[in-house]
Amino acid sequence: MRLLLVEDDEELSESLQKELVHKGFAVDQAYNGVDAEFMGDEESYDIAILDLGLPQRSGLEVLENWRSKENKLPVIILTARDAWHERIDGFKAGADDYLGKPFHVEELIMRVQALIRRTHDMTGQSLHCDGLRLDEEYQQLIINEQSPVQLTGTEFRLLRYFMLNQSKVLSKSRLIEHVYDQDFDKDSNLIEVYIRRLRDKLGKQRIVTRRGQGYVFMDTLK
Repeated sequence: MRLLLVEDDEELSESLQKELVHKGFAVDQAYNGVDAEFMGDEESYDIAILDLGLPQRSGLEVLENWRSKENKLPVIILTARDAWHERIDGFKAGADDYLGKPFHVEELIMRVQALIRRTHDMTGQSLHCDGLRLDEEYQQLIINEQSPVQLTGTEFRLLRYFMLNQSKVLSKSRLIEHVYDQDFDKDSNLIEVYIRRLRDKLGKQRIVTRRGQGYVFMDTLK
């Protein structure tokens, strides 16, 4: 999943970026409100972590502008402001969740994962699909509750996106946009390599190629 991290404290941003990448997210960073608003409008993100106290344009204004343009990007507000009325202002502006500073990174990651599942109409604490279970904590795949199958970072990100979008036709460009950060070469053929690797682990019938359209992750093999 691709995430936009908006935080003007560069030390904190770098620390969070490393933790989020370690947990299987492709992360782009913005350090001011102007860049954040532009990136959130122009790029395909699954979620944004948005600080309110930003230079050039406040996080609240960025969020209000996104929503006025019907940008439905899920947003977790991250801020040191603890006053209840400021939290209310954030939710009124269109925030989906709120986490005050200081915080534990583990809680932030759990909130990110939960919000992503909700936006894809998923329930529960993990991703399931017809005998498959994806362990997001350890980035492992469990097939029919047998011994876990180890996944590389890219395999994990790709499989998670497939499982969140079961039965949908996903183009190569869409997969690249949601699995890699903005520095990735979108003309690369690496995505096909990782799809082949997932087929080797899942079975070839699980990921179906729709010629000229993309790929479909089958939610059932019956």
